[in-house]
Amino acid sequence: MRTTRIGMIIPSGGPEADYYSYEEAANGLLKFYFTISRVGGDSGHDHDPDALRQTAQVEWLAEAAERLRPFRLDSLQWACTSGSFINGRAFAEAQAAAIGKVLGIPATSTSLAFAAALAHLGLRRVAVLATYPEPAARAFAAFLGEFGIDVARLDWLGAPSGWDAARFGESLITPAAVKMVEPGIEAVLIPDTALPSLHYLDRLERRVGVPVLTANAVTIWDAERIAGRHAAVPSFGSLLLGKGGRSLRPTA
Repeated sequence: MRTTRIGMIIPSGGPEADYYSYEEAANGLLKFYFTISRVGGDSGHDHDPDALRQTAQVEWLAEAAERLRPFRLDSLQWACTSGSFINGRAFAEAQAAAIGKVLGIPATSTSLAFAAALAHLGLRRVAVLATYPEPAARAFAAFLGEFGIDVARLDWLGAPSGWDAARFGESLITPAAVKMVEPGIEAVLIPDTALPSLHYLDRLERRVGVPVLTANAVTIWDAERIAGRHAAVPSFGSLLLGKGGRSLRPTA
């Protein structure tokens, strides 16, 4: 099978290890090509809503997409949750269409990928554990609501920037995610591509007991989906393995 070539526009450092680990495990079935887009706001406060609206500018993303033109990509991802949900669903859809038009290929974003993954799994009642401060966390919940997704539980960890979120490790995320689950919760969503998470996602799902959708997992899954291929790589969570919205058995 030909290698699937996926372009990734990222807002800053943090997620690369997740993507490279998945690429390596895919044994040649997939290759990522990265380009960095500009980030709005003052340094260290890029999760502020006004800064996110600057980060979301289509002109900046189109500029970044253009740098990937030489690589004959199969799909393109705006690999940023907050920079795609901040202005709502219609803007996110227009944003993805605009960057796809630059290269003439299918394109989407991490926020749209969350909605697509939930639709694929048939899940509608979720908990959201956001790395962000409260305003951005609530904006993400509102974005999901535009797709008919019920955010029954919402909590936030208060990271003022992606660089701060990148420091959050398994020992912080796991107990916080476990606390989000209550009867009727079908999945736990953890937005923010700056958060490295794929290396412990299998363990996290077993502890939580329901599917856990992290930003980098849905980003990869949806990039593969719109490219028309799926590598089904194990050890990176149930979504990337290709399993449905099943209940998982929690462990102590």
